[in-house]
Amino acid sequence: MTNENLAIAPIAAAVAVRPAGAHLDEMMARIGVDGLVAAFASPALLARVDQHAAAVRDALADAGRELDAEGLASYARAITAGAARMGRTIPAAGEAPMTAAGWMGAEWTLQRLLGVCLIAVEAGLL
Repeated sequence: MTNENLAIAPIAAAVAVRPAGAHLDEMMARIGVDGLVAAFASPALLARVDQHAAAVRDALADAGRELDAEGLASYARAITAGAARMGRTIPAAGEAPMTAAGWMGAEWTLQRLLGVCLIAVEAGLL
C-alpha cells in the first residue's frame, strides 16, 4: 500500500455504511426490544406505534423505496441524523423507556424509530 492509499484509507473507513441488517439489529437493541414489549402490553401505545409504522410505510412508498431492510435502515438513519442535528441522542441498549407510560411520553424521534422496528419485526427482517 502506498502512502497515498494510507492517507485515504481512514476517510474511506469513516464513511462506510454498515449493512442494513446490522443497522436494524442495532435499532432493535437500542429501542425496539424494550419499546415493543411495552407496546404489546399497552393497546394505546401499540396504536400509537402502529400509526408511526404506517407513516414510515407511506414515506417509503412516496420516496419510491422498497419496504425492505435497506429502505427501513435508510429511513432510520435519516431520523437518527435529524435527531443528532437537533442535539438529541438515541438511547444505548438498555436505556430506552421500559414502560408504556415512558414510551407514551417519549419524543417523536424515538416513537418513529419504534415504528421502524415494528415493521422490521412484522416483515421478518431481523
